[in-house]
Amino acid sequence: MTALDGSWLTALVDGVVSLMDLIGAPGAGIAIALENLFPPLPSEMILPMAGLAAARGSFTLFEALFWTTAGSVVGAFALYGLGAVLGIERLRRLVDRMPLLKVEDVDRTVLWFSRHGGKAVFFGRMLPIFRSLISIPAGVVRMPMWRFGLLTFGGSLVWNAVFVLSGYFLGAQWHIVEEYAGILQYVVIAAAGAALVWFTVARVRQLRGRGRAVDSDPA
Repeated sequence: MTALDGSWLTALVDGVVSLMDLIGAPGAGIAIALENLFPPLPSEMILPMAGLAAARGSFTLFEALFWTTAGSVVGAFALYGLGAVLGIERLRRLVDRMPLLKVEDVDRTVLWFSRHGGKAVFFGRMLPIFRSLISIPAGVVRMPMWRFGLLTFGGSLVWNAVFVLSGYFLGAQWHIVEEYAGILQYVVIAAAGAALVWFTVARVRQLRGRGRAVDSDPA
């Protein structure tokens, strides 16, 4: 059912297909829940498989959308719980021991998330990599669980529907959509990498500037 080569990724996707063959649409839901916890598992491949199985009559399109979205919500709440256990105070103590990071960075991030967390959770569910990671800060700041669940459900439903429907209507040609998703993933990774480099350079310059100021202070 896939056009992948004989790699570990192929084995994973084949395993998901076998799971769906064995227990039906809930198998796709389990796979998507695991994808939240293990981002290298590609939802861009799992979801079209669910749509393709629905088109072939293994289960209905509604079941494919319901179970994959339920899996997204369950996986997201697992990471939310991780963030809640970590908490703000533990995160501050952890960051205080890390080079180039400051406790104030945590406070600024928490303040930003308190203001824009709703949009971050909803739209973050449609971005590769961030789809999983966005649940952790939501747990750290203890976003109300009902709000987090509702936003996660909405964002996940949009993302899942795009790929499930691509498999349902495009059949074996669903790879067309996957190619565009791959481009989006590369863009997100490049943007995150550029932001990390910019932050590192800016923080190193800041620390060097403070060091020179201390050395030149007669006191």
